[in-house]
Amino acid sequence: MQLVPGVRRVGNDIVALHLIDTPAGITLIDAGLPGHWPDLLAELAAMGRGIDDIRGVVLTHGDSDHIGIAERLRHDHGVPVYVHTADAARARGETASHASGGSMRFGAVLGFAAYALRKGGVRARHLTEVVEVHDGETLPLPGAPQIIGLPGHSPGSVAVFVPSVDTVFVGDALTTRNVLTGAVGPQPAPFTDDPVEALRSLEALSALEAHHVVPGHGPPWAGSMAEVIRQARA
Repeated sequence: MQLVPGVRRVGNDIVALHLIDTPAGITLIDAGLPGHWPDLLAELAAMGRGIDDIRGVVLTHGDSDHIGIAERLRHDHGVPVYVHTADAARARGETASHASGGSMRFGAVLGFAAYALRKGGVRARHLTEVVEVHDGETLPLPGAPQIIGLPGHSPGSVAVFVPSVDTVFVGDALTTRNVLTGAVGPQPAPFTDDPVEALRSLEALSALEAHHVVPGHGPPWAGSMAEVIRQARA
């Protein structure tokens, strides 16, 4: 589905991946869950596109619900996968978060678990090769995505700013739906390694000229960066 012109979503507010559609090809932001593969093919077909139009995958971080189809694209189709150097080991399955999820509500947890199970979350394959990136880089991919370091949720969490579509993808640096409680609105994500650092790092977004914020979980946010940061910190 189209979120804004040039940005499409595969998945839903629980877990999703996003496509930046340009005349030069497609950039994927995050890679969802393994079961999103047929959904991606259907979305590409609706766009009049195919797998060969995907030029790269940019991961906001290396957690299992964000890397789902990345290795399949890399291994089977030669699509490079970009991840911050501080999360490269996590994307390869060499390290993992052991952070507490915090408060939970049965209905929200059940919904998240059921969707993840239905979409093959337990079958997620770690990457065997990645292209490591750093804060401040502009990647050689459609849309010229810019990397903004937002450590805290994980050491290498990043935002991906795509000026051509006026959108910043923030991964789990902040979310608009807590998958464990169902609470909506800008807020820190559960399972954050360093909550204090995660909130502090949002300052890197404060001067950003983007009117659409797409989180790793939850609906997109349309409004000022100052307001989304204020609500997340509250």
